[in-house]
Amino acid sequence: MSEVKIIGDAVKNMPWQEGPAEFSGAPVWRYSENPIIGRNPVKEVARIFNSAVMPYGDEFIGVFRGEQTNGIPYIYLGRSKDAIHWNFDENKIQFVDEEGKPFMPVYAYDPRLVKVEDTYYIIWCQDFYGAAIGMAKTKDFETFVRVENPFLPFNRNAVLFPRKINGNFVMLSRPSDSGHTPFGDIFLSESPDMLYWGKHRHVMSKSPEWWESLKIGGGAAPIETNEGWLLFYHGVSGTCNGYVYSIGGAILDKENPSIVKYRCQNFLLTPEEWYEERGFVPNVTFPCATIHDAETGKIAIYYGAADTYVGLAFTTVDLIVDYIKKNSVVRESDTEIGRR
Repeated sequence: MSEVKIIGDAVKNMPWQEGPAEFSGAPVWRYSENPIIGRNPVKEVARIFNSAVMPYGDEFIGVFRGEQTNGIPYIYLGRSKDAIHWNFDENKIQFVDEEGKPFMPVYAYDPRLVKVEDTYYIIWCQDFYGAAIGMAKTKDFETFVRVENPFLPFNRNAVLFPRKINGNFVMLSRPSDSGHTPFGDIFLSESPDMLYWGKHRHVMSKSPEWWESLKIGGGAAPIETNEGWLLFYHGVSGTCNGYVYSIGGAILDKENPSIVKYRCQNFLLTPEEWYEERGFVPNVTFPCATIHDAETGKIAIYYGAADTYVGLAFTTVDLIVDYIKKNSVVRESDTEIGRR
């Protein structure tokens, strides 16, 4: 096994549970106490799922998709000492504009949370005369300032890279439509200032593998390693009983991440447990975040389960990169620069 290094910070109090000695498939194992967030976690919120967390000081903080009892999703703030047991603010995050005036989205769901330099960015899906990407920034998790929408509708699953590449912010997204999109590829865009976005590049398409044969989309923020950017994404298949969402893995080129170096033909996690198979939307494992420790190589993956719960799974950077490389199948649309 090659020695793979995470490029980043050490994480105090890293959430962790040891896995099995042997694996029949991918070296990813679920937390034995899943789900870590159950139903009705906050007043007037029926379900929390598809949410993002990260270290903050000596503890952890997160932005959570809170599906209100009236069916409208908003983003709620949560805090934790161990990244497993969470306390949530009762009220949804109050966004403001650059002048400090209230500026709430019509709805907001599937947030990601990424720190770039000294600023934390929240990215979510919202209404902008159709499904589109919303963004906000904060430095203290007290004031949340919305910034301009990066793209026109229709788009979802925006994921920001945790550092600039060649001087630009870089973000993945999945152009789509306003419905339950039956198609979708991952694209990459760049911005010098978080205002104007361009240099759009195709990254990955769906594949013939059953678990990602319908569409794919970004998941957790890419993890920088000495092998490239480790990406956990979601793949979707269509069945006679609806869609199935699984978790896949790929490694993108470090300086030109529109190029896929390795792409695992096998799923890393697919719905198998009751909390993944049974819920508001059955058969969903949807990755939105990782906590990763550069010192030990440990990775904790946070994923939405059945649009009802939050699940937690573990791996190590050595194990998962080795597995992705050994089971890699890349195609021409993966390895090209993506700018026809």
